[in-house]
Amino acid sequence: MGMIFDKKKVGILGTGEIARIMAKTLSGMRGVTCYAVASRTKEKAESFAKEFKIKHFYGSYEELCQDPKIDLIYVATPHSAHYENVKLALENGKNVLCEKAFTLNEEQAKELFDLAAKKDVLLTEAMWTRFLPLAGKLKEVIASNVIGEISMVMADLSYNIAWKQRIQDPSLGGGALLDLGVYGLTFASMILGEDITDIQSQAVLGDTGVDIQDTVSLKYRSGQMAVVTCSATSFGPCKGIIYGANGHIEVQDINNFSEIVVYNNAGETIAHYKKEKQITGYEYEIEAAFKALSEGWKECPQMPHALTLKIMNMMDFIRDQTGVKFPQ
Repeated sequence: MGMIFDKKKVGILGTGEIARIMAKTLSGMRGVTCYAVASRTKEKAESFAKEFKIKHFYGSYEELCQDPKIDLIYVATPHSAHYENVKLALENGKNVLCEKAFTLNEEQAKELFDLAAKKDVLLTEAMWTRFLPLAGKLKEVIASNVIGEISMVMADLSYNIAWKQRIQDPSLGGGALLDLGVYGLTFASMILGEDITDIQSQAVLGDTGVDIQDTVSLKYRSGQMAVVTCSATSFGPCKGIIYGANGHIEVQDINNFSEIVVYNNAGETIAHYKKEKQITGYEYEIEAAFKALSEGWKECPQMPHALTLKIMNMMDFIRDQTGVKFPQ
């Protein structure tokens, strides 16, 4: 008798930086294998496959999407290509995990979710922070009411990466918001939910017309507020801070929570939670996708479609306010 459990086969669409992280992740996981990779050129796909010891490689995205053996396709291309790449995978009946930001706007996202429903396949945004074990821990800490009623959230993610083409180029869906700001908005949403009554945003635009840094303030029906900052020209603290009646909580690295520290109202540390050992942090979204599939679900509870649409909708609204337009 052979193995009863076949390893789940993942295909990676794209060969950029994030594709590399995912290939590394998959090679460290059990029960899952990186079965194939596709690029727009055979050479690129082949050298990627060699480097990560991947069995199959394709010189076109179509071939990958048509491979009947693949259980899940991970889309790792620039934001601007997500819509057409995901559409191609869905039309071929594939389950898809698509890198954030999910699409360029809410309209594109809606269309893809409708198509996924029609094809009866799983489609999830790979907003990895929502899948982290430490994100679950944060929910518990807040629910325990240790810092009392929450009034305010601040969240920053800033890296000096404005020189990168994916940030500079409007045709790639560039700018700080879709790349960095999405994490702060996600953090605020994890704590305060989505019932927002007002958004005020400002941005500094670079030479190419995309936002180089943004500040966004959010007001909630509950009377709570959040301030989200992101800059692509400087290194910020990358922290999330939650203000409560009896103390505050600091989360270090809101793109991959590294630690949670709870302070009382005198500023003394009363609890400290550290990140568990991980391959890259990308493994949890893959596990969640396969768990959802095994349960017969078409979305992951950690990142349901409605939440993706809500964040896309907010980012559309913010770009409207700040005057950032993508050529598409």
